Amino acid sequence: MTKTDQPIADVNSSYCKSKEKSIFFIGAGNVATHLSQALLHAGYEIKGVYSRTVSSAQTLADTLGCFWTTNILELVEADIYILSVKDSVLEELLFKVIQQSPQAIFVHTAGSIPISVFQGKVNKYGIFYPMQTFSKKCAVLFDNIPIFVESSDNEVAQTLFSIAQSISRHVEFLDSDCRLRLHLASVLACNFANHCYTLAAQEMDKAGLPFKYLLPLIDETAKKVHKLSPREAQTGPAVRYDQNVLNKHLSLISETIKRDIYSLMSLSIHQNTHD
Repeated sequence: MTKTDQPIADVNSSYCKSKEKSIFFIGAGNVATHLSQALLHAGYEIKGVYSRTVSSAQTLADTLGCFWTTNILELVEADIYILSVKDSVLEELLFKVIQQSPQAIFVHTAGSIPISVFQGKVNKYGIFYPMQTFSKKCAVLFDNIPIFVESSDNEVAQTLFSIAQSISRHVEFLDSDCRLRLHLASVLACNFANHCYTLAAQEMDKAGLPFKYLLPLIDETAKKVHKLSPREAQTGPAVRYDQNVLNKHLSLISETIKRDIYSLMSLSIHQNTHD
């Protein structure tokens, strides 16, 4: 992973100044919900929340004690606007937000959108990417979540870095190309793994067994990669490509896509443990 070469010498000296920055959140989803609360607890002023839906905007604003709106053209002024929305609507919303406060700092939290999305539209901008899986109903501790920052200039870099340091012990500068690769890796490690839990839960349901029986296995699998490389930790019939076991499993699977996943995953495991 290649980090950017943005200077950080003056980050600590700018820490108190960054605390004076007010923040407005565009979006009230999983990331915005957790990030806004972490920043509030760190002492930042959250000026408001925008969401397309009343329930999402009001629920988060009530938690933060701030203004809320569902009208993107009626935002209150802030020093920093953090856009934490679906990739597909970010550019459309960004254009409308910039028109209201062109001198502010504009930031997005996406792993897959490059910093170039801001270029030519605004002067001060950056990326504030907390790499974690977020669900509104599950609390997280931000101090152990890595946050990756990218920015338009050194001044914005110092501001974003110091804000990140106020809530996390793991902050790095990272360019857009490396962040996209990191996002891909996180999807494989988190989203794909969780989907496998869903497929496993379906098989447990067919056997009339509770999913909780798998939890010790899941926990041990995750715990092992803190000490072993994923390749070293890999076990199971696919490692030795035991066709007798693999075919028995495949005979139990009626769904074509699940059979394909099982077959391709088994082949990938075997190839990656024997190359």
